[in-house]
Amino acid sequence: MTATASVERTTHEVVPDAAWRDEVRRLAEQRNAVILAHNYQVPEIQDVADHTGDSLALSRIAAESDASTIVFCGVHFMAETAKILSPHKTVLIPDARAGCSLADSIDAEQLRAWKAEHPGAVVVSYVNTTAEVKAETDICCTSSNAVDVVRAIPAEQEILFCPDQFLGAHVRRETGRENLHVWAGECHVHAGINGPELAERAAANPDADLFIHPECGCATSALYLAGEGTVPAERVKILSTGGMLTAARATRARSVLVATEVGMLHQLRKAAPDVDFRAVNDRASCRFMKMITPGALLRSLREGVDEVHVDPEIAERARGAVRRMIEIGNPGGGE
Repeated sequence: MTATASVERTTHEVVPDAAWRDEVRRLAEQRNAVILAHNYQVPEIQDVADHTGDSLALSRIAAESDASTIVFCGVHFMAETAKILSPHKTVLIPDARAGCSLADSIDAEQLRAWKAEHPGAVVVSYVNTTAEVKAETDICCTSSNAVDVVRAIPAEQEILFCPDQFLGAHVRRETGRENLHVWAGECHVHAGINGPELAERAAANPDADLFIHPECGCATSALYLAGEGTVPAERVKILSTGGMLTAARATRARSVLVATEVGMLHQLRKAAPDVDFRAVNDRASCRFMKMITPGALLRSLREGVDEVHVDPEIAERARGAVRRMIEIGNPGGGE
């Protein structure tokens, strides 16, 4: 099939063949665009991108790129973060409907009300939040550096942590902070990876390492299994997506059970092709991430849609929260 034939198909009919890849790369060069793909994107999108990774790492790469346009294949808050860090660049998301259940679990008005209940508290927000929430935040964090961010805040200082309750529980467990208040938000995909499911898979694969994202509902169960000796403690690893890639390259295990969105398996298998990576929950697929189809990417590059805008005042305030996080230390593997 010719490139022209691929282009003429609708966004739902486009086949990600060699002609599609060639056309995507041609249009990206023509638009002076850098294509970024989150680890949870479908494999074809990951493979055609200039860079694949977690949202914060990609946003920082975009800010350092000479490209005038950023095409962010991810969900909306990620494209917003790229715009916050690159205010003078054009930022496109191939489908503006690609939202995030975790980012939607708290809005700026709710955060302001929570802050009013705890005057003087420091607000620590996960990067998986909207620009408006970041603007109401004192310091952002990623799943890989959330513990370090909280530890950098004086022990007597009250902290409001949002929006992910499972990441918040992980931070409280690691720091022992009793004055850490956690918002009851969650990612519907990670929350759905539960403890009984993990225990069953671990029992069936006794020699497997466990790579567990701290947003998962099963993170506490994984630590319980280690504590009870059901799974050797050294095989249980609570990791960000970037941390999973680092661990994949270093593991001596022949098989690994992975508790995160299933798109991550593609990068893990590329990083360590001799290891058998399997999802704890094969149904843990984010429908919002999967809205970025091959056809949607092609349409975005051809037509310059959908452009992401962030109010300059909100962006400036949000940028401060992100910069304060970076000043504490390298955010590492991001979310």
